Amino acid sequence: MINLRNKNMNQRFWEIDALRGIAIVMMIIFHFFLDLSLSGRYSIDIHSVFWRDFAITVATTFIFIVGASLTISYSRLKQKSFIAYLKRGLKIFSWGLLITILTWLFLRERFIIFGILHFIGIAIILAYPFVKFINPVLNIIFGVVIIFLGTIVSILRFNFPYLLWLGFIPSNFHSLDYFPILPWFGIILIGISFGKIFYLDGKRIINIPDLSKFKAVKVFSFLGRHSLFIYLIHQPIMIALLYIFLL
Repeated sequence: MINLRNKNMNQRFWEIDALRGIAIVMMIIFHFFLDLSLSGRYSIDIHSVFWRDFAITVATTFIFIVGASLTISYSRLKQKSFIAYLKRGLKIFSWGLLITILTWLFLRERFIIFGILHFIGIAIILAYPFVKFINPVLNIIFGVVIIFLGTIVSILRFNFPYLLWLGFIPSNFHSLDYFPILPWFGIILIGISFGKIFYLDGKRIINIPDLSKFKAVKVFSFLGRHSLFIYLIHQPIMIALLYIFLL
């Protein structure tokens, strides 16, 4: 979702693109089995420990990469202003609002109020001072504290909905996609620290084997470079295919 280029500004960091691509494939796998479960044709326990941990792994990986990417993109901005982050964040958040409208029309009870696109959009905006002013150690500390607070808050239930975006879950709340600021912004901050340490000034500071010419890596990198587009289209395509073949 964020432009990542290497030392000569014409070359991307293949490892970040590929890891994001792997996360996208894992996400599609999870959503495929989720859709099968919702179809009622197959007895798939999508809430089992395995699928819960699978989904958390996918989300954590993807959100961590968002944080790391923010530091790389910041180092390459000609004008390092808050406006660039604000515009990017609002653009992604607006895609999240579209998802809210569509899921409300078709899902009703489980429509997505604050899903991953809503979260990433807001997180990009909130991340600006952490990227610009705060060192990696403090970002990790803040990240761990936010994750801890989010874990505690997620156990509780509240009788008001207006802090849903923050992580205060109302009673009887159900949604197919929910990523509140607590605890997920903590993952963003840890990703920011990773980017500050290992991609200093937008340059990779450690040597790793170049696997970018392998076909599998090329495929995952391609998917990673187009993650937002794939996220937006994969569910309608899968639902249509399931409808055709399960009808």
